[in-house]
Amino acid sequence: MAVAEEALRRQLGKYKFRDLTIEELKNVSKTYPNFTFSMNTYTFKDGSQKDLLNFSGTVPVKYGNSYNIPIQLWILDSHPFAPPICFLKPTANMGIAVGKHVDAHGRIYLPYLQNWSHPKSTVIGLIKEMIAKFEEELPLYSLSSSDAARQSELLSYIAKITEGETDMKSRSKIGGKNEGCFNKITVVGAGDLGIACVLAVAAKGVADKVILLDLSEGAAKGGTMDLEIFALPNVEISRDFSASADSKVVVVTVNSLGNAQTYLDVIQSNVDLFKGIIPAISHYSQNAVLLVASHPVEVMTYVTWKLSAFPKSRVIGVGANLDSERFQYILTNLLKAEVLAKDAWVIGEQGEDKVSSWTSYNLAANQTEGMAARNSRQKVANRAMEVLKGKGQRSWSVGLSVADLTDSILKDRRKVHSISTLAKGCCNINSEVFLSLPCILGTKGVLEMAKLEEDPLVQEKLQSSAGSIHDLQQQLKL
Repeated sequence: MAVAEEALRRQLGKYKFRDLTIEELKNVSKTYPNFTFSMNTYTFKDGSQKDLLNFSGTVPVKYGNSYNIPIQLWILDSHPFAPPICFLKPTANMGIAVGKHVDAHGRIYLPYLQNWSHPKSTVIGLIKEMIAKFEEELPLYSLSSSDAARQSELLSYIAKITEGETDMKSRSKIGGKNEGCFNKITVVGAGDLGIACVLAVAAKGVADKVILLDLSEGAAKGGTMDLEIFALPNVEISRDFSASADSKVVVVTVNSLGNAQTYLDVIQSNVDLFKGIIPAISHYSQNAVLLVASHPVEVMTYVTWKLSAFPKSRVIGVGANLDSERFQYILTNLLKAEVLAKDAWVIGEQGEDKVSSWTSYNLAANQTEGMAARNSRQKVANRAMEVLKGKGQRSWSVGLSVADLTDSILKDRRKVHSISTLAKGCCNINSEVFLSLPCILGTKGVLEMAKLEEDPLVQEKLQSSAGSIHDLQQQLKL
């Protein structure tokens, strides 16, 4: 046993959490001694390959009679912080029963995988849920001899997935274009906001490929089903984190729909949800800009930054980008203050505590005239803010804002946006909180923070928001 464990340890040399992985596999061997372990090449949907540990065996399922269902689990090199990739491994006389938890290629989808969170989630727990779901809906059936030939073709396809010969890879070679060089965006979450982001990004034409990562349980429904029916060019729907690999931008739109009673409970529920998402998307797209649209955006952007361990420049929130664009539009088109609009921004905390500010403004040299100009400007800004209060933020509105931000990032426009960014060091803020501030965006995320005009009242409001957000963050369990 010691010799076998040492050999396994050498094979897992590139695994980030090797000891944790070995301990868990030892537990699997004790519970399911029929499983066999090996290292093989796995090909992801984007054509990239990795040598991964996998184990194959059968799990006992009672469905009237007793059945031994053959499965194969691939263990990612970020295990146990990322869930295994699971397949059925039917023999030539077995057919795959496509259902809520199994697709036509034998890929297994379970709530346990979607909600994976170390240390609560384990391979043993995964197999137990797999057995329970298979006992509700048997995933395999016996083929007649006339169907066996067709089944062998399917098995050959599945084998190619695990041997690194996918159709994706073949298409990449034929086309002569490297998929990794594409402007690829992943939107995490298939609710109204996620779908709105996909449609807005697709309409703006900013990406070569858009992945909608649907983490909901069961088969596609609602808007996701409609996206599949009315297939859009370059849009792919997946429930597999690996589909997001090598994204330039990952947009996070998910929000927990739990039964939390207090505001703190709601946010903690979102934090728990992010624990199973952010490490996985960060693993597959290590150079991406993470753009958070989940609520509350300031806190969830901070959580994303902590869970991803990305540099602060590549973790941002949608913040007040939509409000700022509307604010500038109102100043220019409704109040005819085009000169003022150029440098006007909505900043700070989303909601009632947001404030207007300016990045630069050439006041008159004379002090009296300067004061008059400042008062006049503030009156116009106050009128614009009053008009802005009547404008709600619908999913499609935020989707358009997300498309605007991704356009600036992917095309390296170096345009100024009011987005959630780490505010520590600005306006005498000393805590690690994210607030909306005017920032120049490019392919690396935040390139530079624009300098705000000094205004004691604005700084006081920003410091107040920072204090309340920091107090809330201190109560969260990360």
